[in-house]
Amino acid sequence: MDKSKYIKLFWEFFRYAVVGGIAFLIDSGTLFLFREFILNGGTPVELFISTAMGFIAGLIANYILSLVFVFRKSENKSSGKSVKGFIIFTVIGIIGLGLTELGMYTGVYLLKLHYLITKIVVAGLVLIWNYCGRKIFVFGKSERKDSQ
Repeated sequence: MDKSKYIKLFWEFFRYAVVGGIAFLIDSGTLFLFREFILNGGTPVELFISTAMGFIAGLIANYILSLVFVFRKSENKSSGKSVKGFIIFTVIGIIGLGLTELGMYTGVYLLKLHYLITKIVVAGLVLIWNYCGRKIFVFGKSERKDSQ
């Protein structure tokens, strides 16, 4: 891989991090809304449901913004816009949700951290998983074909 490919990869990840930040705000805002106003009994089940609702809102935002701003090659966009691409995108996100739920449980109930602080730490870790998974399995298909 030459230097220009590393630079392109850096800027792609940077765009993904910005998109991830926007999706994180939507995810966390939805989590906060559900946790504080809708499901505010303080039980683990309510936290998990609130986290899942945030995940769904963030997933939708991330998918749309990834297509528009991150994986911009026309070949990448077409693979991402397919039903199969969306399903794989979602499965990677569901694995990310599982990691998020595990992290939220660990942070809030085992380490006794505030749920929003825990969310910030966990989101940073899951961001890396989501980018790598989506880059490899959804949007990296044309790049693998080019390198063969």
